[in-house]
Amino acid sequence: MNELEMKTANTESNETRVENSRPKGFTIWMTGLPGSGKTTIAGILKSRLENEHGRFVEILDGDEVRKGLSRDLGLSKEDREEHARRVSYLAKVLSRNGVVSIVALISPYRVSRASAKEVVGSDRFVEVYVKASLAACEKRDPKGLYAKARRGEINNMTGVQDPYEEPLSQDLTIDTESGPAGHSAEILLQHLGRVGLLRAPENH
Repeated sequence: MNELEMKTANTESNETRVENSRPKGFTIWMTGLPGSGKTTIAGILKSRLENEHGRFVEILDGDEVRKGLSRDLGLSKEDREEHARRVSYLAKVLSRNGVVSIVALISPYRVSRASAKEVVGSDRFVEVYVKASLAACEKRDPKGLYAKARRGEINNMTGVQDPYEEPLSQDLTIDTESGPAGHSAEILLQHLGRVGLLRAPENH
């Protein structure tokens, strides 16, 4: 082996050691009706993962991503699928670099969620159905979207004019009508531990 080959081999070996020592990144893909509690749970989960587990965490909130990366998209079925595709690519890049990506996205179509799982990788993808009835979501209506949709001021509103396809093969279902957001986050953390994506926090 010549000098160049030795340097290349050493570089690759160092990169492999860094990769192996870095905690595995993964994506938590939270889907559900508007107002089901995705963003609230994501915020609590981010705080706990950072403070208790020392992980790097990014929240990919559907509305926030639309303001930047997807501001050219509307609410048609095709545009929603493209929006989910862009978010899934972002999640893939973050996850493969050791970051925990928490996606809070309505993602109403099963085909989009299946595609996201394929893009990110099934070994680092957790699909969570944040479940709440339409009536409960309308009662919460934190952004007033349902009220606007009922008045005809918004078109293509998921749950009103546009369908939401409930997951059929999700990894976890969290019913946000049965407990507070903090409890939902705890259920999710326990699941991550059971499937080996999260280690127990170290005692200090």
